Amino acid sequence: MGRVPIWVLPIVMFLIFRVVNSEENEVKQALVQFMQNLSPGNATRDGHWGWNMSTDPCTSNWTGVVCDTKGFVRKIILEKANLTGVLDASSLCVTKALIVLSLENNNITGLLSEDIALCKHLTHLYLSGNHFSGDLPESLSQLSNLKRFDISNNNFYGELPDIQKISGLISFLAQNNQLEGQIPEFDFSNLNEFNVSNNLFSGPIPDVKGHFTASSFSGNPNLCGEPLTACPPAPAVPINPMKKSNKPSSKKVLIFSGYVILGLVVVLFLVCKFFSRGKPCEDKNQKPKKKAVPFETTSNIPSTLSSSEYKDGEGNQTSEFSLTSVESGVTPPLVVLTSPLLRGLTFEQLLRAPAELLGRGKHGSLYKVLLDGGVNLVVKRIRNCGISSDDFKTRMKKIDQVKCHNLLPAVAFYCSRQEKLLVYEYQPNGNLFNLLHGSPKSQIFDWGSRLNVADSIAKALAFMHQELNEDGIAHGNLKSMNILFNMAMEPCISEYGVMEAENHEQSVLSPKNEFRNGNANKGHAYSTFNDDVYAFGVILLELLTGKLVQKNGFDLPSWVNSVVKEEWTVEVFDRALISEGASEERMVNLLQVALKCINTSPTDRPAMSQVSLMIKSIKEEEESSITYDP
Repeated sequence: MGRVPIWVLPIVMFLIFRVVNSEENEVKQALVQFMQNLSPGNATRDGHWGWNMSTDPCTSNWTGVVCDTKGFVRKIILEKANLTGVLDASSLCVTKALIVLSLENNNITGLLSEDIALCKHLTHLYLSGNHFSGDLPESLSQLSNLKRFDISNNNFYGELPDIQKISGLISFLAQNNQLEGQIPEFDFSNLNEFNVSNNLFSGPIPDVKGHFTASSFSGNPNLCGEPLTACPPAPAVPINPMKKSNKPSSKKVLIFSGYVILGLVVVLFLVCKFFSRGKPCEDKNQKPKKKAVPFETTSNIPSTLSSSEYKDGEGNQTSEFSLTSVESGVTPPLVVLTSPLLRGLTFEQLLRAPAELLGRGKHGSLYKVLLDGGVNLVVKRIRNCGISSDDFKTRMKKIDQVKCHNLLPAVAFYCSRQEKLLVYEYQPNGNLFNLLHGSPKSQIFDWGSRLNVADSIAKALAFMHQELNEDGIAHGNLKSMNILFNMAMEPCISEYGVMEAENHEQSVLSPKNEFRNGNANKGHAYSTFNDDVYAFGVILLELLTGKLVQKNGFDLPSWVNSVVKEEWTVEVFDRALISEGASEERMVNLLQVALKCINTSPTDRPAMSQVSLMIKSIKEEEESSITYDP
């Protein structure tokens, strides 16, 4: 192959430069067109104004333009600039990297066009204090990254589009317009600011969950409900005296009543026959025992069952059963691990004890049980844990051998082919989920307390990973509901090793791609420990933001990543932490630890021992910064 003549290189470089420059020129020309539509009097601006084809928006520092280090326009902030004309969104949105547009307090007129949806990366849109009019475009709902939206003090009218579906929206200000219709069901728990006062909204106000006062809704004469005045009762439908009565004749009533009575007799007969077959043999003179809430069970063990039907929290019909007698020698024993108070406790005694259903989830039901001696226990009835009976027994015994201060030990367990029960001592102070998200919050949960929880849980999890590394036993289902508080309000991890690992994120290790050296167990254990790290990172995000992990399509890790990516990190933090004056520097440091834990690549996540050391360092900085008055 011959050598390329040296004179060819300048031509190639010239052609490459022309391609790049043509793309830059396209953006520059679009921005100049945007300004020409926005401010026809632009020619009168001084030489520092920019916004022309002979200068560059980034290197020449156009007024109101902020670029990133790569030369992309990221923000356009032109507030109180005496701008007139209209907003040309189609030209503006040629700048694909734009995240902030602020045109507050100018004299801009006309419509907000559907083309605004082309600015897909917009996170902050401020248009207040202008003379915009017309309907808001339906395409606003396509701005999925939008966080703050302010259209107050304009002349917008019509109904609101579906912007309440934007999951990351934290501020919506639309006061002093002419908007009408009903207020949509926003996720008010995620909103920091909300104001629709002085419009033409009507009908009942959605449930704002106590987050906003009457000032956010005042000035809408036809609006009612909390926090404004109560809505009037619906008017009764008037009776038309000319309308023919639909009242049935007495003869028809008698015939219908006869059919009803006959049907009831048949139903009663069938019910009595059914219960006579299913009723256990018992002494008629025996006094009935006090009825207790039964455990749910699907056991095939020969026994006498009594059942009761009820509807669960989702409205599904469910049956529960209580084992009232068990043939000796059929059931395996209840294995008591650590508590001397439970010596001699049997499976039958446990199931017959009075019980209160505390809740049910994807992996089973939770009961509070009161034994005869006054001992309160919590029993977890497990299903879909992905672990065989033999492996479950082995796991429970190995975990019992590891003593860790911030790990809640199981005091007993029961395991058969059909049933798995896990028994803990009852912890009266609830769990981390309720402390963070309970309404109203039972006590102050300040920055120092949250940092202590993070430190204690990280330390305990790191210890368990180290001790059970060879066995490959990780937690598998770590979440804020499984962080309980003991009598001293110390956090304790519960349900360690009960489940196979949850796939907390989509990018978990694939058995087909990872550890192709044939060591499948080692590969699975590695994946499981990394899943624990991810789950702990999510708990850190809960502590920092005070937000639910998932709700109505909102995904906390994705939301935090998007906010941090757009360089608005401070907006992720819980308002309660900001209000108390918590150190922003140390909150950012803890956030960085959380982001490392939820890295989409499992192999790039730190081990829990590293996570624990990083949090310990942050906690030591916090403690050293505290000063005491003499």
